[in-house]
Amino acid sequence: MREAVVRVRVGADPDRALSAAEIADGVRELQAQGLSVRRRHGDGELSLGFDAASRDDARARAVSACEKAFGTVPAVGAVTFASRGTDEDALGVIEAFGVHADVERFWEDGEEVAAFTFPEAERRRVPESRLHTALEAALNCRVRIRYA
Repeated sequence: MREAVVRVRVGADPDRALSAAEIADGVRELQAQGLSVRRRHGDGELSLGFDAASRDDARARAVSACEKAFGTVPAVGAVTFASRGTDEDALGVIEAFGVHADVERFWEDGEEVAAFTFPEAERRRVPESRLHTALEAALNCRVRIRYA
């Protein structure tokens, strides 16, 4: 699974304002649930880190965890994924573009290379330069794109 980072605002519930102590207690509960939590000092905006299969899965888990921890429904903001440079991370990037590919890793001239093979039908769906840039950023290695 990939590591999701989800921004939530737990103090955004108009029916119930949370005190600083309630937010601190809720953060401890989130940590007890196994989530990594970063909090901006003095407000109810949190960044939650945990493994998730997809954006929808990440949103649902963040909402469920916050409901349990705070007793309120959070406002969910951006959902991103941290990259550890794994094939799973790279395939997640590809899926975000709405395409699929196979990946093969090998070493060439002392450098790691990740070669992605896309079906020929995908060639016109997403610009190759965008895929290449996104994959290099996720993997931090040489990337080759092929079509078959």
